[in-house]
Amino acid sequence: MTLSFKPPPQHVCLLRLSAIGDTCHALAALRALQEAWPQARFTWIIGKVEAKLMTALLPEIEFITFDKGATSAELWRLRRTLRGRRFDLLLDLQLSFRASMVSRLIYAPIKLGFDKARARELQWWFTNARIAPAQAEHVLDSFMGFVRACGIAPAAPHWNLTLPQDALEYARGIIADDRPTLLISPCSSHAARNWRTDRYAAVAGYAAHMHRMRVVLVGGRSATERELGEKIMAAVHFDLLNLIGKDTLPQLLGLLSRSTVLLSPDSGPVHMATMVGLPVIGLYAATNPERAGPYYSREWCVDRYEAAAKKFLRKPAAQIPWTTKIERPGVMDLIEVRDVAAKLDALMADRARRADRAGLADRAKMPQ
Repeated sequence: MTLSFKPPPQHVCLLRLSAIGDTCHALAALRALQEAWPQARFTWIIGKVEAKLMTALLPEIEFITFDKGATSAELWRLRRTLRGRRFDLLLDLQLSFRASMVSRLIYAPIKLGFDKARARELQWWFTNARIAPAQAEHVLDSFMGFVRACGIAPAAPHWNLTLPQDALEYARGIIADDRPTLLISPCSSHAARNWRTDRYAAVAGYAAHMHRMRVVLVGGRSATERELGEKIMAAVHFDLLNLIGKDTLPQLLGLLSRSTVLLSPDSGPVHMATMVGLPVIGLYAATNPERAGPYYSREWCVDRYEAAAKKFLRKPAAQIPWTTKIERPGVMDLIEVRDVAAKLDALMADRARRADRAGLADRAKMPQ
Protein backbone atom coordinates (compact mmCIF):
# COMPACT_ATOMS: atom_id res chain seq x y z
CA MET A 1 0.00 0.00 0.00
CA THR A 2 1.02 3.65 -0.42
CA LEU A 3 0.33 6.07 2.42
CA SER A 4 -0.40 9.74 1.86
CA PHE A 5 0.92 12.33 4.29
CA LYS A 6 -0.34 15.88 3.74
CA PRO A 7 1.19 17.60 5.59
CA PRO A 8 4.19 15.33 6.23
CA PRO A 9 4.34 13.63 9.63
CA GLN A 10 5.92 15.65 12.41
CA HIS A 11 7.28 12.84 14.58
CA VAL A 12 8.29 9.43 13.22
CA CYS A 13 9.45 6.40 15.20
CA LEU A 14 11.82 3.88 13.64
CA LEU A 15 12.04 0.42 15.23
CA ARG A 16 15.12 -1.59 14.30
CA LEU A 17 17.02 -3.13 17.19
CA SER A 18 19.72 -5.15 15.46
CA ALA A 19 22.07 -6.17 13.99
CA ILE A 20 24.89 -3.79 13.00
CA GLY A 21 24.52 -4.56 9.29
CA ASP A 22 20.76 -4.16 9.29
CA THR A 23 20.96 -0.86 11.17
CA CYS A 24 23.30 0.32 8.40
CA HIS A 25 20.58 -0.61 5.90
CA ALA A 26 17.97 1.15 8.03
CA LEU A 27 20.08 4.31 8.04
CA ALA A 28 19.88 4.48 4.23
CA ALA A 29 16.08 4.41 4.49
CA LEU A 30 16.19 7.05 7.23
CA ARG A 31 18.28 9.35 5.02
CA ALA A 32 15.65 9.12 2.27
CA LEU A 33 12.91 10.00 4.76
CA GLN A 34 14.91 12.92 6.17
CA GLU A 35 15.38 14.36 2.69
CA ALA A 36 11.66 14.09 1.89
CA TRP A 37 10.49 15.30 5.32
CA PRO A 38 13.14 17.80 6.47
CA GLN A 39 10.95 19.18 9.28
CA ALA A 40 10.13 15.80 10.80
CA ARG A 41 11.64 14.62 14.08
CA PHE A 42 12.86 11.03 14.16
CA THR A 43 13.15 8.73 17.15
CA TRP A 44 14.96 5.39 16.72
CA ILE A 45 14.46 2.50 19.12
CA ILE A 46 17.65 0.48 18.79
CA GLY A 47 19.77 -2.18 20.48
CA LYS A 48 22.47 -1.14 22.94
CA VAL A 49 25.42 -2.37 20.85
CA GLU A 50 24.10 -0.83 17.65
CA ALA A 51 23.50 2.47 19.44
CA LYS A 52 27.25 2.76 20.12
CA LEU A 53 27.74 3.28 16.39
CA MET A 54 24.63 5.15 15.37
CA THR A 55 24.58 7.71 18.17
CA ALA A 56 28.07 8.80 17.09
CA LEU A 57 26.88 9.35 13.51
CA LEU A 58 23.42 10.87 13.96
CA PRO A 59 23.38 13.62 16.58
CA GLU A 60 20.09 14.95 15.17
CA ILE A 61 18.25 11.69 15.93
CA GLU A 62 16.74 10.76 19.30
CA PHE A 63 17.81 7.24 20.24
CA ILE A 64 16.06 5.05 22.78
CA THR A 65 18.01 1.88 23.55
CA PHE A 66 16.56 -1.52 24.30
CA ASP A 67 18.54 -4.43 25.71
CA LYS A 68 17.52 -7.40 23.57
CA GLY A 69 18.93 -9.92 26.01
CA ALA A 70 17.11 -8.57 29.04
CA THR A 71 14.04 -9.88 30.84
CA SER A 72 10.56 -8.42 31.03
CA ALA A 73 11.97 -5.73 33.31
CA GLU A 74 13.47 -4.09 30.21
CA LEU A 75 10.04 -3.95 28.59
CA TRP A 76 8.68 -2.24 31.71
CA ARG A 77 11.55 0.26 31.61
CA LEU A 78 10.83 1.03 27.96
CA ARG A 79 7.13 1.35 28.72
CA ARG A 80 7.89 4.01 31.31
CA THR A 81 10.17 5.81 28.84
CA LEU A 82 7.48 5.88 26.15
CA ARG A 83 4.56 6.69 28.44
CA GLY A 84 2.77 9.73 27.13
CA ARG A 85 4.75 9.83 23.87
CA ARG A 86 2.82 10.14 20.60
CA PHE A 87 4.14 9.50 17.10
CA ASP A 88 2.49 10.11 13.74
CA LEU A 89 4.05 6.99 12.21
CA LEU A 90 5.89 3.86 13.31
CA LEU A 91 8.19 2.10 10.85
CA ASP A 92 8.57 -1.46 12.15
CA LEU A 93 11.63 -2.81 10.33
CA GLN A 94 12.32 -5.71 12.70
CA LEU A 95 10.97 -9.20 12.10
CA SER A 96 11.03 -10.68 15.57
CA PHE A 97 8.41 -11.36 18.20
CA ARG A 98 10.49 -9.44 20.75
CA ALA A 99 10.45 -6.35 18.53
CA SER A 100 6.71 -6.74 18.01
CA MET A 101 6.24 -6.68 21.78
CA VAL A 102 8.21 -3.43 21.78
CA SER A 103 5.97 -2.06 19.03
CA ARG A 104 2.96 -2.53 21.30
CA LEU A 105 4.44 0.08 23.63
CA ILE A 106 4.62 2.70 20.86
CA TYR A 107 1.57 4.86 20.28
CA ALA A 108 1.15 5.71 16.61
CA PRO A 109 -2.03 5.69 14.51
CA ILE A 110 -0.11 4.11 11.62
CA LYS A 111 2.19 1.15 12.27
CA LEU A 112 3.86 0.20 8.99
CA GLY A 113 5.35 -3.28 8.67
CA PHE A 114 6.30 -5.85 6.06
CA ASP A 115 3.80 -7.44 3.70
CA LYS A 116 2.17 -10.54 5.09
CA ALA A 117 4.30 -12.98 3.08
CA ARG A 118 7.49 -11.59 4.61
CA ALA A 119 6.15 -10.70 8.07
CA ARG A 120 7.78 -13.57 9.91
CA GLU A 121 7.12 -14.25 13.59
CA LEU A 122 3.59 -12.89 13.20
CA GLN A 123 4.65 -9.28 12.69
CA TRP A 124 1.48 -8.64 10.69
CA TRP A 125 -0.54 -9.09 13.91
CA PHE A 126 1.08 -5.96 15.34
CA THR A 127 0.91 -3.61 12.31
CA ASN A 128 -2.01 -1.97 10.53
CA ALA A 129 -0.26 -0.97 7.27
CA ARG A 130 2.10 -2.92 5.07
CA ILE A 131 4.70 -2.29 2.39
CA ALA A 132 4.22 -3.62 -1.13
CA PRO A 133 4.97 -7.32 -1.61
CA ALA A 134 8.27 -8.19 -3.27
CA GLN A 135 10.37 -11.27 -3.84
CA ALA A 136 14.11 -11.91 -3.97
CA GLU A 137 15.09 -8.48 -2.67
CA HIS A 138 18.28 -7.39 -0.96
CA VAL A 139 17.57 -6.54 2.68
CA LEU A 140 18.41 -2.88 2.03
CA ASP A 141 15.93 -2.77 -0.86
CA SER A 142 13.25 -4.22 1.40
CA PHE A 143 13.86 -1.36 3.84
CA MET A 144 13.57 1.14 1.01
CA GLY A 145 10.12 -0.38 0.46
CA PHE A 146 9.09 1.43 3.65
CA VAL A 147 10.16 4.71 2.05
CA ARG A 148 8.14 3.99 -1.09
CA ALA A 149 5.13 3.00 1.03
CA CYS A 150 5.24 6.52 2.48
CA GLY A 151 4.74 7.97 -1.00
CA ILE A 152 8.41 8.85 -1.48
CA ALA A 153 10.44 7.86 -4.55
CA PRO A 154 13.91 7.37 -3.04
CA ALA A 155 17.19 7.97 -4.81
CA ALA A 156 19.87 5.28 -4.86
CA PRO A 157 20.74 4.33 -1.27
CA HIS A 158 23.26 6.65 0.33
CA TRP A 159 24.39 7.54 3.85
CA ASN A 160 25.93 11.04 3.78
CA LEU A 161 27.98 10.56 6.94
CA THR A 162 30.14 12.96 8.88
CA LEU A 163 32.46 10.79 10.93
CA PRO A 164 33.45 11.85 14.45
CA GLN A 165 36.76 13.73 14.50
CA ASP A 166 38.29 11.45 17.14
CA ALA A 167 37.50 8.39 14.99
CA LEU A 168 39.22 10.00 12.00
CA GLU A 169 42.24 10.91 14.11
CA TYR A 170 42.45 7.32 15.35
CA ALA A 171 42.35 6.08 11.74
CA ARG A 172 45.05 8.53 10.63
CA GLY A 173 47.27 7.19 13.40
CA ILE A 174 46.99 3.69 11.89
CA ILE A 175 46.89 4.58 8.19
CA ALA A 176 49.19 7.56 7.98
CA ASP A 177 50.20 7.44 4.30
CA ASP A 178 48.96 6.51 0.83
CA ARG A 179 50.10 2.89 0.95
CA PRO A 180 47.09 0.67 0.07
CA THR A 181 45.51 -1.01 3.06
CA LEU A 182 43.71 -4.33 3.27
CA LEU A 183 41.50 -4.65 6.33
CA ILE A 184 40.56 -8.21 7.29
CA SER A 185 37.56 -8.68 9.56
CA PRO A 186 37.69 -12.48 9.84
CA CYS A 187 34.70 -13.25 12.04
CA SER A 188 30.97 -13.33 11.60
CA SER A 189 28.54 -13.66 14.48
CA HIS A 190 27.85 -17.18 13.16
CA ALA A 191 30.83 -19.54 13.28
CA ALA A 192 29.69 -21.48 10.21
CA ARG A 193 30.20 -18.34 8.08
CA ASN A 194 33.86 -17.99 9.06
CA TRP A 195 36.67 -18.86 6.66
CA ARG A 196 39.70 -20.97 7.57
CA THR A 197 42.60 -19.36 9.41
CA ASP A 198 45.25 -20.63 7.02
CA ARG A 199 43.37 -19.19 4.05
CA TYR A 200 43.11 -15.76 5.65
CA ALA A 201 46.85 -15.92 6.31
CA ALA A 202 47.55 -16.91 2.72
CA VAL A 203 45.54 -13.99 1.33
CA ALA A 204 47.20 -11.60 3.77
CA GLY A 205 50.60 -12.74 2.55
CA TYR A 206 49.53 -12.46 -1.07
CA ALA A 207 48.28 -8.90 -0.55
CA ALA A 208 51.49 -7.85 1.18
CA HIS A 209 53.78 -9.50 -1.38
CA MET A 210 51.98 -8.92 -4.68
CA HIS A 211 50.32 -5.57 -3.99
CA ARG A 212 52.62 -4.15 -1.29
CA MET A 213 49.62 -3.66 0.96
CA ARG A 214 49.46 -2.84 4.63
CA VAL A 215 47.36 -5.60 6.23
CA VAL A 216 45.32 -4.94 9.37
CA LEU A 217 43.12 -7.34 11.33
CA VAL A 218 39.98 -5.86 12.89
CA GLY A 219 37.15 -7.28 14.94
CA GLY A 220 35.31 -7.32 18.23
CA ARG A 221 36.24 -8.30 21.75
CA SER A 222 34.89 -11.85 21.91
CA ALA A 223 37.20 -14.73 22.79
CA THR A 224 36.49 -16.32 19.39
CA GLU A 225 37.58 -13.24 17.50
CA ARG A 226 40.71 -12.76 19.58
CA GLU A 227 41.67 -16.42 19.15
CA LEU A 228 41.17 -16.33 15.40
CA GLY A 229 43.27 -13.18 15.15
CA GLU A 230 46.10 -14.79 17.10
CA LYS A 231 46.02 -17.84 14.85
CA ILE A 232 46.27 -15.68 11.74
CA MET A 233 49.17 -13.76 13.27
CA ALA A 234 50.98 -17.04 14.03
CA ALA A 235 50.54 -18.24 10.45
CA VAL A 236 52.02 -15.23 8.65
CA HIS A 237 55.68 -14.31 8.16
CA PHE A 238 55.53 -10.54 7.77
CA ASP A 239 54.46 -7.50 9.78
CA LEU A 240 50.71 -7.60 10.22
CA LEU A 241 48.82 -5.30 12.58
CA ASN A 242 46.28 -6.97 14.84
CA LEU A 243 43.64 -4.53 16.15
CA ILE A 244 41.02 -7.14 17.04
CA GLY A 245 39.30 -6.05 20.23
CA LYS A 246 41.22 -2.77 20.38
CA ASP A 247 38.92 -0.24 18.72
CA THR A 248 35.38 1.06 19.08
CA LEU A 249 32.72 0.85 16.37
CA PRO A 250 33.17 4.54 15.38
CA GLN A 251 36.95 4.02 15.27
CA LEU A 252 36.47 0.98 13.05
CA LEU A 253 34.32 3.09 10.74
CA GLY A 254 37.15 5.62 10.63
CA LEU A 255 39.59 2.88 9.61
CA LEU A 256 37.20 1.66 6.94
CA SER A 257 36.96 5.18 5.54
CA ARG A 258 40.75 5.37 5.03
CA SER A 259 41.38 1.84 3.74
CA THR A 260 41.55 0.40 0.23
CA VAL A 261 39.48 -2.76 0.62
CA LEU A 262 37.85 -4.92 3.29
CA LEU A 263 37.95 -8.73 3.29
CA SER A 264 35.24 -10.31 5.40
CA PRO A 265 32.57 -12.99 5.57
CA ASP A 266 28.91 -12.01 6.00
CA SER A 267 29.15 -9.64 8.97
CA GLY A 268 28.38 -6.14 10.22
CA PRO A 269 31.66 -4.54 9.06
CA VAL A 270 30.74 -5.44 5.45
CA HIS A 271 27.84 -2.99 5.63
CA MET A 272 29.74 -0.41 7.67
CA ALA A 273 32.29 -0.37 4.83
CA THR A 274 29.50 0.18 2.31
CA MET A 275 28.35 3.26 4.23
CA VAL A 276 31.75 4.94 3.72
CA GLY A 277 32.23 3.79 0.12
CA LEU A 278 34.88 1.13 0.80
CA PRO A 279 34.95 -1.84 -1.64
CA VAL A 280 34.39 -5.19 0.03
CA ILE A 281 35.62 -8.63 -0.97
CA GLY A 282 32.85 -10.60 0.69
CA LEU A 283 33.10 -14.32 1.38
CA TYR A 284 29.71 -15.87 0.72
CA ALA A 285 28.77 -19.54 0.73
CA ALA A 286 26.65 -19.94 3.86
CA THR A 287 24.50 -16.94 2.91
CA ASN A 288 23.31 -15.38 -0.33
CA PRO A 289 25.17 -12.19 -1.31
CA GLU A 290 22.27 -11.12 -3.51
CA ARG A 291 20.18 -10.88 -0.35
CA ALA A 292 22.71 -9.86 2.30
CA GLY A 293 25.96 -8.95 0.56
CA PRO A 294 27.66 -5.54 0.51
CA TYR A 295 25.19 -3.46 -1.47
CA TYR A 296 27.63 -1.72 -3.82
CA SER A 297 30.34 -4.42 -3.87
CA ARG A 298 28.56 -7.54 -5.00
CA GLU A 299 30.78 -7.70 -8.08
CA TRP A 300 33.76 -8.17 -5.75
CA CYS A 301 32.18 -10.93 -3.66
CA VAL A 302 33.30 -14.53 -3.93
CA ASP A 303 29.90 -16.16 -4.33
CA ARG A 304 29.69 -19.90 -3.68
CA TYR A 305 26.09 -19.90 -2.48
CA GLU A 306 24.87 -21.78 -5.56
CA ALA A 307 27.54 -24.44 -5.08
CA ALA A 308 26.63 -24.71 -1.40
CA ALA A 309 22.95 -25.18 -2.19
CA LYS A 310 23.72 -27.99 -4.61
CA LYS A 311 26.21 -29.70 -2.31
CA PHE A 312 24.40 -29.46 1.02
CA LEU A 313 20.72 -29.16 0.03
CA ARG A 314 20.81 -31.06 -3.27
CA LYS A 315 18.97 -28.23 -5.01
CA PRO A 316 19.91 -25.16 -7.01
CA ALA A 317 19.60 -21.89 -5.12
CA ALA A 318 16.57 -20.90 -7.22
CA GLN A 319 14.63 -23.79 -5.69
CA ILE A 320 15.20 -22.95 -2.02
CA PRO A 321 13.57 -20.13 0.00
CA TRP A 322 15.23 -16.74 -0.51
CA THR A 323 16.13 -16.39 3.18
CA THR A 324 17.78 -19.82 3.48
CA LYS A 325 21.12 -19.90 5.32
CA ILE A 326 23.35 -22.89 4.54
CA GLU A 327 25.35 -22.74 7.76
CA ARG A 328 26.80 -26.25 7.56
CA PRO A 329 30.24 -27.45 8.67
CA GLY A 330 32.68 -27.07 5.79
CA VAL A 331 30.47 -24.82 3.66
CA MET A 332 33.03 -22.00 3.62
CA ASP A 333 35.70 -24.40 2.36
CA LEU A 334 34.03 -23.97 -1.03
CA ILE A 335 35.90 -20.65 -1.20
CA GLU A 336 39.55 -21.09 -2.23
CA VAL A 337 42.48 -18.75 -1.72
CA ARG A 338 42.83 -18.36 -5.48
CA ASP A 339 39.23 -17.11 -5.68
CA VAL A 340 39.94 -14.32 -3.24
CA ALA A 341 43.32 -13.49 -4.78
CA ALA A 342 41.67 -13.13 -8.19
CA LYS A 343 39.10 -10.71 -6.78
CA LEU A 344 41.86 -8.70 -5.09
CA ASP A 345 43.86 -8.55 -8.33
CA ALA A 346 40.82 -7.36 -10.26
CA LEU A 347 39.90 -4.76 -7.67
CA MET A 348 43.45 -3.36 -7.50
CA ALA A 349 43.61 -3.24 -11.31
CA ASP A 350 40.31 -1.36 -11.38
CA ARG A 351 41.65 1.04 -8.75
CA ALA A 352 44.74 1.69 -10.89
CA ARG A 353 42.61 2.35 -13.98
CA ARG A 354 40.47 4.83 -12.05
CA ALA A 355 43.59 6.59 -10.78
CA ASP A 356 44.97 6.81 -14.33
CA ARG A 357 41.72 8.29 -15.63
CA ALA A 358 41.63 10.80 -12.78
CA GLY A 359 45.22 11.80 -13.55
CA LEU A 360 44.45 12.29 -17.22
CA ALA A 361 41.42 14.39 -16.34
CA ASP A 362 43.48 16.55 -13.98
CA ARG A 363 46.17 17.09 -16.62
CA ALA A 364 43.54 18.03 -19.19
CA LYS A 365 42.34 20.81 -16.88
CA MET A 366 45.81 22.30 -16.50
CA PRO A 367 46.58 25.45 -18.56
CA GLN A 368 48.73 24.71 -21.59
